[in-house]
Amino acid sequence: MEAADYEVLSVREQLFHDRVRECIISILLFATLYILCHIFLTRFKKPAEFTTVDDEDATVNKIALELCTFTLAVALGAVLLLPFSIISNEVLLSLPRNYYIQWLNGSLIHGLWNLVFLFSNLSLIFLMPFAYFFTESEGFAGSRKGVLGRVYETVVMLILLTLLVLGMVWVASAIVDNDKASRESLYDFWEYYLPYLYSCISFLGVLLLLVCTPLGLARMFSVTGKLLVKPRLLEDLEEQLNCSAFEEAALTRRICMSFLPSDPTSCWLPLDMELLHRQVLALQTQRVLLEKRRKASAWQRNLGYPLAMLCLLLLTGLSVLIVAIHILELLIDEAAMPRGIQDASLGQVSFSKLGSFGAIIQVVLIFYLMVSSVVGFYSSPLFRSLRPRWHDTAMTQIIGNCVCLLVLSSALPVFSRTLGLTRFDLLGDFGRFNWLGNFYIVFLYNAAFAGLTTLCLVKTFTAAVRAELIRAFGLDRLPLPVSGFPRASRKKQHQ
Repeated sequence: MEAADYEVLSVREQLFHDRVRECIISILLFATLYILCHIFLTRFKKPAEFTTVDDEDATVNKIALELCTFTLAVALGAVLLLPFSIISNEVLLSLPRNYYIQWLNGSLIHGLWNLVFLFSNLSLIFLMPFAYFFTESEGFAGSRKGVLGRVYETVVMLILLTLLVLGMVWVASAIVDNDKASRESLYDFWEYYLPYLYSCISFLGVLLLLVCTPLGLARMFSVTGKLLVKPRLLEDLEEQLNCSAFEEAALTRRICMSFLPSDPTSCWLPLDMELLHRQVLALQTQRVLLEKRRKASAWQRNLGYPLAMLCLLLLTGLSVLIVAIHILELLIDEAAMPRGIQDASLGQVSFSKLGSFGAIIQVVLIFYLMVSSVVGFYSSPLFRSLRPRWHDTAMTQIIGNCVCLLVLSSALPVFSRTLGLTRFDLLGDFGRFNWLGNFYIVFLYNAAFAGLTTLCLVKTFTAAVRAELIRAFGLDRLPLPVSGFPRASRKKQHQ
């Protein structure tokens, strides 16, 4: 063999080893996420659904739980996708020739983006509908009972749902883009239909983030205030402990009275014992938490809460400032528009003007906005009923939570790039969304986010400050007169 043939073989062998290494790294990363999500979901599932007398229902719930674990792992991977890419770029810039980070390259990052996109499509379009129909199915009438009969019914329902969604997407494409070539491209299921359908889902997720994130940014202050110990000026823990003890004593007395012989002439209504026991347990848990907060040190009380509030205010203000600057850049420079690239050239230039420090700020802001969007999602009246409960969440509710979290997290890279939080361009099929190139949609989206966030913050912050000042000065305990009462009292004095 000639030298050229040896060179070609060595190049092919190196390419093969690179692909195997990237595959192993991807499997290890996903396995770690899967284990974490499985531990997390087992803390919220209802144990009664997995230890039923009917083994068939327990088996179905276990299979559905594994599918939910896979979906939640994909959602967590979508959240970590953009921060991992930004940090990888800065590491390659700082250590370009380090032997121990040779595995970190553009091919690996691009492959991870493609895998997250593929698994997101698979979970949203196939796995989660399958899990829902599987838990609700009972098998066809006249067929043998068992898990296999449920699988047949679920597959039939999934095929019908796929045909329905395919027809709706085809009609929507014909209405929006009345072009023969675009309609014919929908026949290409893999190259056009799935990315187009995922583009619609991603657009829905981006709109959901637009609504939930400003609400969550405003709610973060109250949620953090409940988790941390406030200074004594802002709350009276002794009073809260006394109230909790009195309420618990009253409920315990009602429970004890219910065991006494009933009097037919008594005016008391029959009591819901299960509800009373739940209320007593909730009060006991609240009292334990209040006791822990009372034992907090002076540093936690007087320094932790103000610093946390200051950090939240700083991160929120910085997010609004970056979006406002991005709005001006959109009016001046066309390069500020979000776009997709097919080649991830990492380690060449930083995606922040402040270098590594700016990249860290970008990562922190992305995580902060994601946490805020989840808080706002579960705080909204429309989705409040989906909020999971510790060891008391039904299987269908877990499926609904996984679907919503995947929609939110898979839209996070597009959301972050559209708002200008990072200059890292979207890789793979994430950059193929048609609406990303529309200037009016991107501009209005940025303006709506800045306006809604400012409005929610001003309204919540002023109301919170007013309430805390009233509580701090004890004005909430004053017997303030109602408008009609003074006039009645004066009339009584004249009489």
